[in-house]
Amino acid sequence: MSHQNFINYVKSPELYNSEGFIPLHAPVFMGNEKKYLNECIDSTFVSSVGKFVDDFEKLCAEYTGAKYAVAVVNGTAALHIALLLAGVDSECEVITQPLTFVATTNAIAYTGAHPVFVDVDLDRMGMSPESLLNFLETETELIDGLCINKQTKKQIKACVPMHTFGFPCRIDKIQEICEKYNITLIEDAAESLGSFYKGAHTGTFGKMGILSFNGNKTITCGGGGMLLTNDESLAKKAKHITTTAKEPHKWEYVHKEVAYNYRLTNLSAALGCAQIEKLEQVLRSKKEIAKRYQKFFSNSEITFVTEPSNSNCNYWLNAIVLMSLEERNAFLETSNANGVMTRPIWKLVSDLDMNLSFQRDSLENAKWLEQRVVNIPSSVILDFVGAVN
Repeated sequence: MSHQNFINYVKSPELYNSEGFIPLHAPVFMGNEKKYLNECIDSTFVSSVGKFVDDFEKLCAEYTGAKYAVAVVNGTAALHIALLLAGVDSECEVITQPLTFVATTNAIAYTGAHPVFVDVDLDRMGMSPESLLNFLETETELIDGLCINKQTKKQIKACVPMHTFGFPCRIDKIQEICEKYNITLIEDAAESLGSFYKGAHTGTFGKMGILSFNGNKTITCGGGGMLLTNDESLAKKAKHITTTAKEPHKWEYVHKEVAYNYRLTNLSAALGCAQIEKLEQVLRSKKEIAKRYQKFFSNSEITFVTEPSNSNCNYWLNAIVLMSLEERNAFLETSNANGVMTRPIWKLVSDLDMNLSFQRDSLENAKWLEQRVVNIPSSVILDFVGAVN
């Protein structure tokens, strides 16, 4: 298949039906966004206190099946808070994957902890349970119930797998391993709102999970993030320390600890409430787009990434796997030069300057994927939304 055939297909009536620029993932506003924003403005409660913040938390908890949801300014802040609540600090280490957006390791760095990198599965692009278990069996030991890194002598306090592009990793196996080694599991589900694994929503397997509502996500608040948990005490603590740890009082400003001004604004939450009302339509549209891509690439040497077994995927960003780094680069050059936005998967965060010194396994799968995976246009198509309603 020629790269020009792909460009023609994306711009054809079969998909985006446009001769203009085709973005990778544009937000779509098709519901009560303006209505709720006007209500918010009229109420004058536009900052971090207001009914839309409470409503958005409730809607996210109900949709994901989590008992509690705490709204914050972005997914990175949500992950930072989750790590702090897990007791992660400069004396600890956190196991994560190298194939992820830099926010994952940035949040770890904010706590003072160091990341440890283990490989991913080729089919899911998320953390490999086998790689995790192999590292723990060979490089750590349990001492008084604590998982200690033999090399650094530091406790491995938490594990942060990421559901890459909305494709769920084998999170149940990772959960079992973390329980065995007394490691707190925190799911980076920033990209996977609407993705389920074995019937449960991503972000609800661990002690905590996080979501993102950045402008390019499945639904958006412009920014925004959410911490999910079934632990009431953690939820209360999260809400407290994301609101500068202000003690309840009618007029006094009393703060008993250093904390964070991380709460989501009522304006952003108003947008989120309108967006989540249309989530099911959005997901159906994205499924139809993925279905058409799968058919298009079916007789090609290019592999279209489909949802793995036991999964119901949101297809946030559609992904293809090319034959080589050279072909990947040629595909990126041709598509972007012709007005179809595509992008490579991230440079491995383990290879970024600030992370070069940290421990890792061979990362064989992650390196292979880094050279071949490309994201292709995945915006919701309104005609598809109308067709499935």
